[in-house]
Amino acid sequence: MADQFARSERKQKESSEYIIDGTERRRQRPQNPEKQALHYSGKKKTHADKNVVIVNSQSKRVGYLSPTYAGKTHDKKVVDQEHIVYPRTTILYQDTGFQGYAPKVADCRQPKKSRAAKS
Repeated sequence: MADQFARSERKQKESSEYIIDGTERRRQRPQNPEKQALHYSGKKKTHADKNVVIVNSQSKRVGYLSPTYAGKTHDKKVVDQEHIVYPRTTILYQDTGFQGYAPKVADCRQPKKSRAAKS
C-alpha cells in the first residue's frame, strides 16, 4: 500500500499538502511480559498500538494508514520500514517525532524546537 500512495494521490486532483503523524490507541495490557514491554508506550504511559497516518491538509481525507505496530515503536521507525512514496510536488508537514525523516518531496516542513525563555 505504501508504494501505491503516490499513484492514488495523483488521481485525486487535490492540493498536494499533507500532514503525517503517528497515533496511538490504547489496548488491554498483554499477560505475556515480553509483549507487555513491547506494547508499553512511555509517551502515553499505557499499553498501546501505533499507526502512522497521512492526511491531505485541505480536504482532511486520510490518504494513507500504516499497518499496526506495537506502541513502543517510534514514529520515524514506522515510516522508515514502510518506504512510503509521495507525489513529487508534495509539501509534507511533520512533527518532531519524524526528526531526520526526509523523503523525496518538494518541501518538508517541521517545527523548530522553541528556545525556552530564561527567567
